[in-house]
Amino acid sequence: MPIVAIVIAALAIGFEQLVQWRYGPMGIIAFVALSIGIKAKNTAIGGVGAVILVMLLAQSG
Repeated sequence: MPIVAIVIAALAIGFEQLVQWRYGPMGIIAFVALSIGIKAKNTAIGGVGAVILVMLLAQSG
């Protein structure tokens, strides 16, 4: 079980670094807002983070 937690944490950190490299500080803010919203089960914060990420993805495409 601890190995699974370590792997999941490593994947999350890797994804966060990828978002920061690709989309800059706004991407990190969106990712953090989405993560906080999911963990706190707060749809408003999670929705804001998701919308910002979608807007960043649409802008780069």
